[in-house]
Amino acid sequence: MKGLIYILIFLFVPVLIKAQDYGQADKEYAMLNYDKAISGYEKYISKLKKGSPDGKVLINLANSYYMVKDYSNARKYYSQLYSMYGNSMEEKLFIRMISCMKAAGDNERADEQLKSYYSGNQKRIKMMGFQRNRLDSLKTEYNNVVNLSVNSDKADFGVALFRNEAVFASARNPEGKTTGEGATYLNLYIATRNSNNGQLSNPKEFMLDVNSDYHDATLTFSEPSGYVFFSRNFLTKKEKLDADNGEVSNVMIMKGKVMGDQLTEIAPLEFNSKNYNCSHPFVSQDGKLLFFASDMPGGFGQSDIYVAELFNDGSTGTPINLGEMINTPGVELFPSLSGDTLFFSSDAHYGFGGLDIFWSKMAGTTNFSIPENLGEPINSNRDDFAFIRLNDRTGYLSSDRVGGNGNDDIYWYDMKIVEQFIDYSGLVLTKGSDVPVPGAKVKVYDAFNDLITEFESDDEGNFEVSLPCNSQFKAVFSKPEYSTETVAISTPEKSGESKDNDVRLTSYSSLVEKDGDMEKIKVDPIYFEYNKWDITPQAETELNKILFAMEKFPNVKIKIESHTDARGSDSYNLKLSDNRAKSTMDYLISQGVDPNRIESATGYGETRLKNKCRNGVKCSEEDHFVNRRSDFIVISK
Repeated sequence: MKGLIYILIFLFVPVLIKAQDYGQADKEYAMLNYDKAISGYEKYISKLKKGSPDGKVLINLANSYYMVKDYSNARKYYSQLYSMYGNSMEEKLFIRMISCMKAAGDNERADEQLKSYYSGNQKRIKMMGFQRNRLDSLKTEYNNVVNLSVNSDKADFGVALFRNEAVFASARNPEGKTTGEGATYLNLYIATRNSNNGQLSNPKEFMLDVNSDYHDATLTFSEPSGYVFFSRNFLTKKEKLDADNGEVSNVMIMKGKVMGDQLTEIAPLEFNSKNYNCSHPFVSQDGKLLFFASDMPGGFGQSDIYVAELFNDGSTGTPINLGEMINTPGVELFPSLSGDTLFFSSDAHYGFGGLDIFWSKMAGTTNFSIPENLGEPINSNRDDFAFIRLNDRTGYLSSDRVGGNGNDDIYWYDMKIVEQFIDYSGLVLTKGSDVPVPGAKVKVYDAFNDLITEFESDDEGNFEVSLPCNSQFKAVFSKPEYSTETVAISTPEKSGESKDNDVRLTSYSSLVEKDGDMEKIKVDPIYFEYNKWDITPQAETELNKILFAMEKFPNVKIKIESHTDARGSDSYNLKLSDNRAKSTMDYLISQGVDPNRIESATGYGETRLKNKCRNGVKCSEEDHFVNRRSDFIVISK
């Protein structure tokens, strides 16, 4: 039997029949007795003198090998079917063939056939292409998984936390729970959990009288309501299997109320049906949603994941299919939820072969991101399933990977402390014109003011740097003849891109003007009241331009020269201009300019007129205005 992980569809009671012919092989196959079906079909094929067996025999034989995990022989017969039918091969059979190929490590050939098979389904090709690219570039967050000492030589899987302990399903041999063949039914066990290393110890049956004489598995606990939910075969009122002709029993989801150390009010959920399977329940942390897997009619594949609203009394709303973003024509099983992240197993999303564990971001009950493979070491080329993540960044999964105890085993994992990064990018532009600044130097410092990297903007002014998430930095942008700008950076908690962080540098040339051999800071005329040198609000507006220039270019030193027109006496004008020059200097110093950066502040009265308007010369007001000025002359930079 294919382990017991396909509890959704394959929890059954084997009925032993001794016939060996082709017709009897069909009956064995119908009753899921795959080993006996294989024997019957192989004997039939060996007796064929010529020709090939029909498609039905090949399908049943390939499926039988697949279910007992003999992937080599399964691939052999699936490949024969593919040779017969090509891309018209039934999709679920094709998916299994690909799974067998990947289990054998033939990934390149498997990918080629995937492209061929889905060549007419661009949506599927696009999704698988995205999943493959993400898997190829994946940097795993997970440490190596650890096989637990609690595992037996039978199937053990599906851990759920209950109070401070762990509940899991196992086919180990409790007294009185065996079939006539010695195979064991699944039962629920509870074990002590070591939170440091995940080990489970001292397993015992979970709550007396919970386990039936048949399969009981995959438990989940709703802490808010006190209800547990688990999977069980359909049983009659006399606790016997409720199945057609006693051959195969479907699976339903049961609920029960925890009362101390007992489980009471055990009953099936409303949406169960003898005509299909419902299993693998998982309750969200807030107790409001119940996820499960089912092959009920109307789904997308062999089994789909559903969600139903869960109420405080343990009743449920109408199940909702999670949609084709999650569900495929293949098998989706074992849902679990951590925050807004859904985890589940699938054999049809792009992976390593067999069941792989995937994750998808959930927004509402039917809106999901494209599922992504968790990668190694969580996934292998065998079946990986029943994944749960705990709040301490540890968790459990189940797998039949090589190196286990010979069947499905429980594994514990912990997560690496992986530093996530953000791509911080933008443009360096010229303030005022937005012309790009190529070759601007960018220095990035951490919270301790240590330089962590430096680089230059490219020919088009672009810059980009990768920075750790959830951290504080400062970036200093500079270039000769431009201002130096410092930007505080707080990176987000999660990785991604942070674009349009444009930085504008002030060009030196935009702040100065030439006057012969001199460079002067550009200002409009500074007005003073008649016969006064106090700084007016209008004057402050212009002087703030000086402050801005000296702030942006901290090496600039100036001298201040004030001038008057020729009207009034020479001595009066000389004294007035000198007072205005020194008042201007005092204002700049009061606003934080280092006095050492102002070499002098001198009034020249009417001694340095710029035109002919000397004493006795009749001039217009505009001509006199030219001579009334203050100059801020750059002496070094």
